[in-house]
Amino acid sequence: MKNCLLISLLRDVTLVKRLSLKEWDLLIRQARSTGLTARLYYFIKKNELVDFIPAIVLKHFISEWMYFTKLYQSVGWELSELKSALDKKNLPVHLMKGTAYVALELEVSKGRIFSDIDLLFSHDSIDLAESALMNAGWMGTHHNEYDRHYYRQWMHEIPPLRHVQRQSVLDVHHNILPPTAKIQINVEKILAAVVEVDGENIFCLSPEDLVLHSATHLFHEGDFVHGLRDISDLDLLLKEFSVEKVFWSKLVERAVELNLGRLLYYGFRYTSFFLKTPIPDSVIGSISKFAPNGVMLRVMDFIFFRALMPDHPSCDDRWTGLARWVLYIRSHWLRMPVYLLVPHLVRKSWMRVTGESSH
Repeated sequence: MKNCLLISLLRDVTLVKRLSLKEWDLLIRQARSTGLTARLYYFIKKNELVDFIPAIVLKHFISEWMYFTKLYQSVGWELSELKSALDKKNLPVHLMKGTAYVALELEVSKGRIFSDIDLLFSHDSIDLAESALMNAGWMGTHHNEYDRHYYRQWMHEIPPLRHVQRQSVLDVHHNILPPTAKIQINVEKILAAVVEVDGENIFCLSPEDLVLHSATHLFHEGDFVHGLRDISDLDLLLKEFSVEKVFWSKLVERAVELNLGRLLYYGFRYTSFFLKTPIPDSVIGSISKFAPNGVMLRVMDFIFFRALMPDHPSCDDRWTGLARWVLYIRSHWLRMPVYLLVPHLVRKSWMRVTGESSH
């Protein structure tokens, strides 16, 4: 496995003082590949190191920061529109991931680029929520009958909704994992623990559940294009929330309660490996009982050490492509039983061959 300049900078941003112009070029390319350019610029600004960025490089950072600033500002408007739409059905706004980080003004939100707003509702209210959102201008993006049926029948979310005017995209969930997944989640426990933001009937997942959802999304899914960004998310969440000393014990207890011990173990292991996240040894010990057996752990290390690197040729080795392919297959295996998985993959392959569109 190769060394990675971007990872070195995420561990110690003061290394910018010693970068050559060639290294700056490589750093920008690696950061762009995993969606970390704006966040890296935030770290550089926070540590008062902007003067060390060559002028020809600085324009790339500023461009990405301007894009992030526009996105950040638009979130407030979208939340206001969401609240107005859902208030008509007496439904609260439950935020997850990037939008929740922004609403809570967390460190992890600074420079984080995201393309959609993740919402969570109980299974019983998902139809009502969809109706309210469609009445407010958000329409379904999947027009293929098979895809619509797949989402409705097997997934933990409805097909994404896109606003007809503003083009904002909503991912509307009724759980954080599919009902067919090997890990079963009681979403009512998650909804019962949400925290309100400024008394506006807008809620975010609890600190423990924000961490667990981040780890679940990363280590249960098969898309690792932004894997290092998600590792950085976990790193920042853990650092900020662990200021409260009881957070660690609450997090481990919550992982056990929600049946997410294995995924939290992976979160601890790989944030520690990539970014040297300061996790107490006692906490590592308390979650280690959820680790896979020794042989399987070596296999997972081989795969994740490669798949979580930036998606850039400078960070690849001869096994990187295989590692990402294995994790893609693994994500489907975790998501669906074989009797559903095989027909689904055959159907999707046929759609690609024939050019049948999902939209």
